[in-house]
Amino acid sequence: MDIRNGQIGQLVKVLKGKDAGSYGVIVERIDDKFVRISDGDKRKFDQAKRKNLQHLELTSWISEEVVNSLNENGRVTNGKLRHAVISFQQFTDTRTEEKGD
Repeated sequence: MDIRNGQIGQLVKVLKGKDAGSYGVIVERIDDKFVRISDGDKRKFDQAKRKNLQHLELTSWISEEVVNSLNENGRVTNGKLRHAVISFQQFTDTRTEEKGD
């Protein structure tokens, strides 16, 4: 599957809505236009938010831990989702610092 279309386990930045500016992980593809995202903190896996792909900025970061968990169990823990988001944010912060100075 092409990462430009949204892949399970892919990290995204929310561009529209009350969650704008926050990050989440795609936990389900509903159809070609909609996905469900969760961050494991404010938006838990059991209450994943349905979002239009046009309202998300897709990143190239895909959490293999989330993908494997969903493939094995059909669900993922909120801790793994939080870890994926935090790891991505630390990675991007590190890259920003390297470019800045």
